[in-house]
Amino acid sequence: MNALRFRLADDAELASVVRLRDDAARWMLAQGVTGQWRPGELGVDHFRRVMENGEVWLAEAADRVVGAWELWWEDEEAWGPQPSTAGYVHRLMVDRSSVLPGTGRQLLRVAERRVAEAGRPLVRLDCLADSTPLHAYYLNAGYQVVGRKTGKPQPGGTPKSFTLFEKSTCDGEE
Repeated sequence: MNALRFRLADDAELASVVRLRDDAARWMLAQGVTGQWRPGELGVDHFRRVMENGEVWLAEAADRVVGAWELWWEDEEAWGPQPSTAGYVHRLMVDRSSVLPGTGRQLLRVAERRVAEAGRPLVRLDCLADSTPLHAYYLNAGYQVVGRKTGKPQPGGTPKSFTLFEKSTCDGEE
């Protein structure tokens, strides 16, 4: 596999991000991670809205999108009003058919560096409160559980409970 390149997405690539997310949702369901994502629940309009106030990042290999994530600069629905001290990672996803194990962690590190470059000392993210596999993944990536949000609104669905995770961008972990 070729080395990964990272860059911001543009409008023309959002359909590829939707396909990647739907594929990631199907993979999660096959792994028993239910309730987190469903294929077809987010479209191009969702990612275009994210780009208005945040960033959608792509990971490419051989000129093909193989990973992506959203980076928000605020997340009041999950975290409430906060000072501008964090970046919020959402929808971290990889193409499992074309990437090596550990690629998701590599994307997460790039997101963490971007938050640090923006002068924010914290990276935050959330996942379903009852998702043992995702909790383990983020704990192993150096995140700490810092709270729980109940009744968080979901795209096209019933509000759910989420665990809130946080990591310092100053941890020096590479």
